[in-house]
Amino acid sequence: MARRFVSLAKRLLLPSRMREGVGEGMFSRTPLARTALLLTAAALNSCIPQGKATPESRATAHPTIVSLNPCTDAILAEVADPAQILAISHYSKDPRSASMDARLASVLPATRGTVEEVLALKPDLVLGSTFIDPATASAYQRLGLRLETLGMASTIEASQEQIRQIATLSGHPERGEALIARIDAALAAAAPPAGVRPIETVVWQSGGMVPGDGTLIADLLRRTGYTNFAAARGLGQADLLPLEKMLADPPELILVAGQSAETGKGDDRVLSHPALKALKSTRRERLDPKLLYCGGPTLIAAAQRLAQVRNSSPAGGGGPSKVVKGHSR
Repeated sequence: MARRFVSLAKRLLLPSRMREGVGEGMFSRTPLARTALLLTAAALNSCIPQGKATPESRATAHPTIVSLNPCTDAILAEVADPAQILAISHYSKDPRSASMDARLASVLPATRGTVEEVLALKPDLVLGSTFIDPATASAYQRLGLRLETLGMASTIEASQEQIRQIATLSGHPERGEALIARIDAALAAAAPPAGVRPIETVVWQSGGMVPGDGTLIADLLRRTGYTNFAAARGLGQADLLPLEKMLADPPELILVAGQSAETGKGDDRVLSHPALKALKSTRRERLDPKLLYCGGPTLIAAAQRLAQVRNSSPAGGGGPSKVVKGHSR
């Protein structure tokens, strides 16, 4: 019965193409719609405890939370009590897109983020991405659910602010500071030795895509002893670096972030092309693509892997500088 009323609420309260040009007030003044809205409101009040249906009374010390994004999933699992987490996103159940510990993700309930699913869980708080569908966001608001959205962090500092935000929202700010301290410690341990020249590096993703500046991985590269080779050649975020250009002007290091046991080869033939073997002075190392998705606790594993790759080079960093095609190397 409750599901039927929720479905009716969604049809009446969400904007639709059928009602374009018709004011919501005009629509709600028809006798049928007015009656349906009254019945729906009564049903929703019986389905949702009043404390969770009104924003004013929802500011509990340790709210129950539903997370709709794999990046917020990973942070939330670090800072909230398990009992507070009513659901994580279904992405964290998939090894190809998860950014959190697989064992922890396996024991937490998950949701695909539909309005009906989330409403049935009766959370105090919903964590989502700024890319959430506007109609879905509007539905949460109309049905009395508090939604907090977070964007993509493009720097370490921005990621740490998101950790603080989620930890504060969950009622455990001290756990957020503890996670930030762990990240700072990992970055300090991964910092290059003084005086070592950064290694010119391409992070080569599926299909030959590269990250430009203004991305989290670019910030991590700078902090762990690398320079973003693609950005230095004018390539931006999600630009493609063709194999021919890679062969004509090779970097010192290629971090291959396309192939993985979980994702399969996909469109990654270029990343393992036999012609790359001709680059005798270019190293190739693997970087798990899951380390590129999110900040939060993922930064620790990413920093450790980048330090491991840097320290495995002959000199623990870049060699003497040289100039190739007008670029300092």
